[in-house]
Amino acid sequence: MPRPDGECVNHRCAYCRGNSLEKSGSVVFECSLDSVPARKYNDDSENHHMEQGAWGNFSRGAAIALQKKGYKLSQGIVGFLQGSPGFEGCGVSSSAAVGVAFLLALEHANGLKVSASENIELDRLIENEYLGLRNGILDQSAILLSKRHCLTAIHCKSREHEMIKPPWYEQNEGGYKILLAFSGLQHALSSKPGYNLRVTECQEAAAILLRAAGRGSNEPRLCNVTSDEYEAHKGLLEGDLAKRAEHFFSENARVFAGIGAWSRGDLPEFGRLMSQSGLSSIYNYECGCEPLVQLRDILARAPGVYGARFCGAGFRGCCVALVAADRAGEAEEYVRIKYLEAQPALASQLNPATYVCDSADHAHVIF
Repeated sequence: MPRPDGECVNHRCAYCRGNSLEKSGSVVFECSLDSVPARKYNDDSENHHMEQGAWGNFSRGAAIALQKKGYKLSQGIVGFLQGSPGFEGCGVSSSAAVGVAFLLALEHANGLKVSASENIELDRLIENEYLGLRNGILDQSAILLSKRHCLTAIHCKSREHEMIKPPWYEQNEGGYKILLAFSGLQHALSSKPGYNLRVTECQEAAAILLRAAGRGSNEPRLCNVTSDEYEAHKGLLEGDLAKRAEHFFSENARVFAGIGAWSRGDLPEFGRLMSQSGLSSIYNYECGCEPLVQLRDILARAPGVYGARFCGAGFRGCCVALVAADRAGEAEEYVRIKYLEAQPALASQLNPATYVCDSADHAHVIF
């Protein structure tokens, strides 16, 4: 994930320079820690947080979120966002990683002690209230809670979490690697990929199911519908609403099955569930675009790969695979060759096209 490497600036009106490696030059912005300007965005645009120079909005959002929760800020930061060479700006991580990085940097600069659970909520404020995105807490929870070789099981409604240790946890070696493959797309092919629309569709589906279950006064969220209620009344859903609900409930089932597989050390089964999740994202949640779908399919067929899916929503960026450690190099070569055949214009510009890595602990200040 991007991390802030910088120094504290001892003045209240912070002049913050953010060098973004995905664009040439610097993104320079000024914000007063006493009066951070309100973010103005167009509700019809789903990419407003990614506009030119918009990474500065995450730092402003972090300052506002901290102040809203009563934290005193007296120092700004000079920050530098950096990713793995060749993978800057390619969607390996979530935008929540940038928000978390700014939160941790501001907290460190101001001597604040903030728990992981508090930072999860603070990043939600950045994304939901400052940037106007209608997403949840999954990304920042994974970033702030994860532990090497553990599966992080998060209940997004109650915000409870559990670390699932595999049998090889004490040996610190699981015989697997994480394989990332970059599509070459740094910007969504569509200016309105429809994420917010899908949230609305899930709410509409939930409202129908809850009314049928005699609980129409409940908040229309699919997490408020039980599995039994869904099975009893899913026939009332049609078209896109039926697909969205199917993705939600089948994904929940895969999560619980995945917890069991990881705790047993069953990598083939975990990978199978991972691939099923990816396919449901494509066909039921209808995410993704042609290059990302092709790349996911290539990854899933690569030698030694247990399972593959999009890194995010699949409109740009990367796909990720779980691969046997002793076949990671072979899988990399296969993906490079096959993706070049499928998307020569995009693949010919990539250096590198793939990246093999390990799991790691959660985000933290490293100095």
